[in-house]
Amino acid sequence: MRIAATFDGADIFQHFGKTELFRIYDTDSNVVTNSQTVSTNGKGHGELAPFLKDLGVEAVICGGVGAGMQNALKELGIKIYAGVKGNPDTAVRELIAGRLEYDSNPHCDHHDHNHEHGSEHHHG
Repeated sequence: MRIAATFDGADIFQHFGKTELFRIYDTDSNVVTNSQTVSTNGKGHGELAPFLKDLGVEAVICGGVGAGMQNALKELGIKIYAGVKGNPDTAVRELIAGRLEYDSNPHCDHHDHNHEHGSEHHHG
């Protein structure tokens, strides 16, 4: 499986639509076989879902992600693991081990960051 994580150079970037870097991971039999950092080259919001699909990404690990992007990713068959913080390498290892804690029903409105996230958290 090919997994992308939003990336700020150290941690999972929390604003999907403004992501400038993705860390791309290739996995096989629950082991990471390759990883690389890919620049979005200035692509944003509506261009990011097709960008990831063109890279062969099957799943995305991210922080906040709005409803429009969620729909765009789902339409392209890309699974979303949102509400994740911390190191992307660790998050990918947790995902492929079935232990990643993520928000299965994320709601993010980038105009209001003071709201409560009242959705459920799940283990993968």
